[in-house]
Amino acid sequence: MESITIKDIARALNLSTSTVSRALRDSYEINPETKRMVMDYAEKVNYRPNPIALSLKENRSQSIGVIVPEIANFYFSQAINGIEAAAYERGYHVVIFQSQESYERELEKVEYLTARRVDGLLMSLSSQTIDISHLKSLQERGMPLVFFDRIPTEIDTHKVVVDNHQGAYQATAHLLATGRRRIAHITSQPGLSITKERLSGYLAALEEYGVPFDENLVKYCSYTAEEVEVNLDSLFALPVPPDAFLTGADRLALGYFAGLKKRGIQIPETVAFVGFSNLNVAELLNPPMSAVVQPAFQMGQTAAGLLLDLIEKKPKHPVFQTVQLSTELFVRESSMQQ
Repeated sequence: MESITIKDIARALNLSTSTVSRALRDSYEINPETKRMVMDYAEKVNYRPNPIALSLKENRSQSIGVIVPEIANFYFSQAINGIEAAAYERGYHVVIFQSQESYERELEKVEYLTARRVDGLLMSLSSQTIDISHLKSLQERGMPLVFFDRIPTEIDTHKVVVDNHQGAYQATAHLLATGRRRIAHITSQPGLSITKERLSGYLAALEEYGVPFDENLVKYCSYTAEEVEVNLDSLFALPVPPDAFLTGADRLALGYFAGLKKRGIQIPETVAFVGFSNLNVAELLNPPMSAVVQPAFQMGQTAAGLLLDLIEKKPKHPVFQTVQLSTELFVRESSMQQ
């Protein structure tokens, strides 16, 4: 069955194609009765606009690109759900890629999406990304860019983040309040914005409780399984080993939680445990895991909305904003006082 076109509707209603086109776009130039007649007929014959024709006419693809470090990470999958929800509401498709924490892959995906002529790009940086000249160049060429979660400080655009400092502070303060004093902080690569912010929250809580900072208790990770064993060996070889863990991501939380269990280390009897984690199985673990939960869906939805505003409104002098969302600490058995 052939698709119905604007010309078909115009012929059936004895109207010009330009009148039908304007009516379908809800133009003020067309009177309400004509609009209603066109809309009713279009619905009756199941008319659907041709996306290729629209993109050629309006110089838009009606699609946005999304690059995240890892789709399998439950936090990023929740953010993608939020992005898709916002995009669907406004008639956009979403093209999703993952960098797998690789700068080279990130660069490759950016180039591909640009060549595909997406209307804008949403990004969370890989842990290896230090040089952001490719992103500066993209923005200079007019590509709307919005960053979320892992953001660059050197690019002026919309950014959506959570209050990482406060989240890490609350988690560390909770552990300190239960009597723990040797808190291992397992975190991401040192160059990332989230790493710096969470470390600052961790340090602020230690200072408030008068606990000296020991740099040997902080481990910067690249998310490999082998690294878990090496870091645990190092931490438990210390003269005074850790009595608590604060991990900074879903994969880190699961990896170190499992690593401790494998070694027969009792949680929370020997070490307490809190993760920055949106895992929906956190409360099903043994014991249920305490977690700093981030509003990932809201983050994705907010970031997509800001990007679509940049695309559609095309402000000559946009006023960029950094939206900061709150985290929430869920205390479960893994960090309760013994």
